[in-house]
Amino acid sequence: MTPPDAICPPTVARLVAPRVALASCVRAWLVRSTMYSAPLPPAQRLNRFPATPFCAITWMIEGNATLVEPATGEEAGPGDAVFSGPRTQPCITANPGPVHTITVLFFADALHRLTGMDMSAQINNMAELGAALGDEWRALSAPLLAAADDEARIAVLEDWLEPRWRQERGSEGALWAPIHDWLQALALRAATAGAGRSARMVERRVRTWTGHPLRMLRRLARAEESLVAATREQQQGKTSLSDVAARSGYADQAHLSRDARELVGASPRELITLAQTDESYWLYRIWV
Repeated sequence: MTPPDAICPPTVARLVAPRVALASCVRAWLVRSTMYSAPLPPAQRLNRFPATPFCAITWMIEGNATLVEPATGEEAGPGDAVFSGPRTQPCITANPGPVHTITVLFFADALHRLTGMDMSAQINNMAELGAALGDEWRALSAPLLAAADDEARIAVLEDWLEPRWRQERGSEGALWAPIHDWLQALALRAATAGAGRSARMVERRVRTWTGHPLRMLRRLARAEESLVAATREQQQGKTSLSDVAARSGYADQAHLSRDARELVGASPRELITLAQTDESYWLYRIWV
């Protein structure tokens, strides 16, 4: 495979793991910058995001962004911080010019525990950070934006978040787990929490904690794991998506492709190519 740098403009797209103490709270950090790259044409100034079980906070360090799909017209500019809830469908943002952003992805149930917010009311929701999470969270923006670099910005939030998460987490483990393991632990916690243990009560708790029903969470987890597996096999010179589909529990390759198009916007085979040739798919280049 041709290295990404030989095809894509020299932009910055980084996936950063959280510190160990926050691994059961924060899924990852995303750092994105086109400030010093070659000018990008409009089609490559898009940012494509999948349906997701995670909540996100994005800080606009420099530049502007507009939500173009769905076409709500929502905009963010330098210094803004935007909260995004879990999503049931892909979305696309556009940058009119160079941009520098930093995004933190939260496990939705962890953010529920930190804030008490009902995640079922946050599905497909986007809002200014303070409006969504309150003044204490809004106050984080000033020191984060003033930090010297992206590593220092990450440290600002993690230093603030760590004692709060330690208090909420209690004696639970702090080690990072793949999304499938997180989902298993979530279902077990929902089944043993509170007085009611019926399937309906478990489902209600999961929706309150994460926004999604368990069935959708399992679907998202299966799609992510399948895309990662397909990418790895392609890198190893293997091309059998039917094998990936069978191992992941899909009826056939067509079933896998349909699911990926609904949740991501492209089939696995298309996504592998687009991640290396289309800058608007930068997230998939670093994630899968």
